[in-house]
Amino acid sequence: RRKLRTDVAAAFPNLSAEQLTEFIPNKEELNVIKIYSHKGEAVTVYTNNRNPILFEVEKALYPTVYTLWVYPDLLPAFSTWPPVLQKLAGGADLMLPGVVEPSSGFPQVERGTLCAVTLLGNRAPVAVAVATMSTAEMLAAGMKGKGFAVLHTYTDHLWEYGDKSCPPTLAPLVTDAAGKESAEEEEEMEGKEPASSFSTDPLQHVDIGDLSLKERDSCAVPTEKEGHSENEVAETAADATTEVQQEAEDSRTPQEQMDALFNQCFFHALKCKVKKSDLPLLTSTFLRSHMFSCCPTGQQLDIKKSSYKKFSKFLQCMQHQKILQVKELNKGVESIVEVDWKHPDIKAFAVPEGFSAASAAQDSKSEDREQVYRAPEIIPLYGVSTQMIPLFQESGHRKGSILSSSEVRNIIINYVKTNELVDETNKNFVKVNAVLCDCLLDKSEQDEISHLKWDDLLSRCLERLQPLHQVTFFGQEPVVRKGNIEPIDITIAQRSSNKKVTIIKNLELYGLDPQSVANILQQKVQASATITPMPGTKDRVQVQIQGNQIHHLAKMLLEEYQLPRKYIQGLEKAPKLGRKK
Repeated sequence: RRKLRTDVAAAFPNLSAEQLTEFIPNKEELNVIKIYSHKGEAVTVYTNNRNPILFEVEKALYPTVYTLWVYPDLLPAFSTWPPVLQKLAGGADLMLPGVVEPSSGFPQVERGTLCAVTLLGNRAPVAVAVATMSTAEMLAAGMKGKGFAVLHTYTDHLWEYGDKSCPPTLAPLVTDAAGKESAEEEEEMEGKEPASSFSTDPLQHVDIGDLSLKERDSCAVPTEKEGHSENEVAETAADATTEVQQEAEDSRTPQEQMDALFNQCFFHALKCKVKKSDLPLLTSTFLRSHMFSCCPTGQQLDIKKSSYKKFSKFLQCMQHQKILQVKELNKGVESIVEVDWKHPDIKAFAVPEGFSAASAAQDSKSEDREQVYRAPEIIPLYGVSTQMIPLFQESGHRKGSILSSSEVRNIIINYVKTNELVDETNKNFVKVNAVLCDCLLDKSEQDEISHLKWDDLLSRCLERLQPLHQVTFFGQEPVVRKGNIEPIDITIAQRSSNKKVTIIKNLELYGLDPQSVANILQQKVQASATITPMPGTKDRVQVQIQGNQIHHLAKMLLEEYQLPRKYIQGLEKAPKLGRKK
């Protein structure tokens, strides 16, 4: 493990010492797997928490997309159009016509430099590649030819070894955003705006590049695949560029076009997809399951490219027009509770060509079930409390400042080093000064404890900060809430005649529609499922289903919905399977 950490530090000098420790932890389990690519090359894969974080080919270390989503600036990044991703996932290399030049210019790289490939509008990398020429050579070649040899992509078999999560949505850096805004103000667009925004919808699983693997007899064996010609990527990029130029010819600005697309999909969804029996309907479900399915082929809804910037503001605008009514039934979770289907705008809306209103209404229920649920991204945060102000004011923070655990750790480490509190005889201990004493020690400990271990120091600090958490639902802005997020609570209750029922609470907190969950469970286990008010709460509901159905629930929540086990409470109450005699 120490040698691996040294090799990683040499391969990726941008990683700080703290990031390196987080990346290659001392105590967490680290597994090593030997696999073979379709070319027969031996590949060593390092996994942490079930996710591959590194792979090694011919003594060269490469990060996986899971690693780059945590450290998006680890490698120099080059952007391409979203349609190109499918070609890369099919085994093609990235051609220079498919590379989009940002307003700040390309990163300066040399031939053989390891690079990340991102999609326009999102900093989260979707591929790892090696530059086949330097930046200067790319420009001298007129951005023609093969630019990057792709080694690993999102949705390939190496990605499938992990938890199969989708790329996070990472906004471009401030400098890039400012450059894009200034570029939008100029009328000479010349294809700088993308034809479709970034989408994290899972692609069909196909063999991927040099790391296309299939498990057989508990080991990875080569798979056969035909290579894609280099012209395919160039043609894809050219098609994408043509679409952009066609959109640029529209007299409307890109923002106005996105506003119009949102309005079209909104009215289309209300007219053909949503029924009165679906209400109340989570706004996240409405966007994900109904509006997205109404988006025309070749286009993608992206609220950040509209004038609204947030989906909640878009719905507020519709509410002002008295088309619908939105209420916050649970803190931080909004639902559509009423729709005026007799509103003139809904009645006057004509379904676009290519969509059948009758078939769309007929298939709405099946689409709801087949729609891919995306677990929200949940990040624990900490607020500076009154007691901890003296410890954090040196770093410029005040009461109520919101920090991540890594930021808290950095602030504590800097404070200790700045005040020279590291014990000279044993660097594993920190001397407790007056500020640390007041902030971290109980009154009974203040006369007894003069030194603290680093781990004890950091854990005491986190315990005394105000707990918060940030929840990010797909397609929506992050929401910060007080306290720790309540887990999905599963309990077994006894009813008359010794009958048992399974009760599920807090589904709404994770963007799950209780009614949809009840319908799916009812079909799977062939038992009666109902929605009942949650005792002691206002406007919150719980799912109740006959029998002990925790086995089915666990499979659905953990495997199908990919929710982390730590956010589900009560799985241990599953019935024990009897032994066969």
